[in-house]
Amino acid sequence: MTDPVFLIKKLPDGDDFILDGPEGHHAADVQRLRPGETLTLSDGDGGTARARVTATDRGLLRLEILERSSEPAPDPKLTVAQALPKGDRGELAVQMLTEIGVDEVIPWAASRSITQWKGPRGDKARGKWVATAREAAKQARRARLPRLAELHTTKQLAQRLSRAAQVLVLHEEAELPISEVALAETGEIALVVGPEGGVSPDELAALGADPVRLGPTVLRTSTAGPAALAVLQARLGRW
Repeated sequence: MTDPVFLIKKLPDGDDFILDGPEGHHAADVQRLRPGETLTLSDGDGGTARARVTATDRGLLRLEILERSSEPAPDPKLTVAQALPKGDRGELAVQMLTEIGVDEVIPWAASRSITQWKGPRGDKARGKWVATAREAAKQARRARLPRLAELHTTKQLAQRLSRAAQVLVLHEEAELPISEVALAETGEIALVVGPEGGVSPDELAALGADPVRLGPTVLRTSTAGPAALAVLQARLGRW
């Protein structure tokens, strides 16, 4: 079994470290790690340190650093623009996208999105997405946390994706399957996932993207993105 991962702001420079705070509480009091057991510390930006527990106390662990490593940023970068879905399906989408290996998630207020993020309720909703990505990254033993962007309008999304090397929009009427589209070899590949009502013609034109399809069936907005991302991961040779 692989070591559990705990997120910290900065990796230690020395050979000893005290893991406290919420992560220390979880390690000592919830997972009940004991002296001799090992774990992985991560800064969420590719840096990791494997450590052995030398002593425990309430809410903290004393650690001996065994080895350090650094994971380079992936290229091409994989970004998913996820239209706001109903209920908690957004959190489900973020969880699966993170586990599969997304590098950035952009919440998108599509014209056909029923859910809206406004004011404090919108801040709370985005906070849930951030927390979901953080926990999913730890569960998946990821060295890098995916970035969770601020909410984008269609105009903002078009501007943001203009920097990408390639933009693919999942569309049920597209003829080209995602398994056959030629992929960019470097830069950023962005995948756009529409809401329950789909991407409108105006949005498709504004985004200037290549429409692609997954297959003969229509997936929910919360599962379409993860399914498409898995295809990209396999085609890029990461899976």
